[in-house]
Amino acid sequence: METEGKMRIDHYRFGHIGVAGQDYDADLIIFPDRVEPNWWRRDGHCLGRQDLASVLAEAPELLVIGTGYFGRMQVPEQTLGALREAGVEVRMAKTGPAVAEFNRLQSHCARIAAALHLTC
Repeated sequence: METEGKMRIDHYRFGHIGVAGQDYDADLIIFPDRVEPNWWRRDGHCLGRQDLASVLAEAPELLVIGTGYFGRMQVPEQTLGALREAGVEVRMAKTGPAVAEFNRLQSHCARIAAALHLTC
């Protein structure tokens, strides 16, 4: 999805999210100019470096990670280290608070991305 301006998250509930007027019901990555829908991780509830290849390639200033409604997705130190090495600051929270943080931070950071797990 290509749009002009910021990719605001309109709403979120367990398993469902609205971004810039479009609804999604699978995990996704949000970039400043597009959404990468149907985001899958190789190890389900563990976020590996390879799962963030598109984020690492784009190297935003800031990545907000939503670890799921109940916060069950784990983010190993190795993954966080790879992001830091790429110059990406990370904010991590359960997906509800991560959505609020993403929307709040957009006014301060032009190159912000979010990787959001919508369930668990």
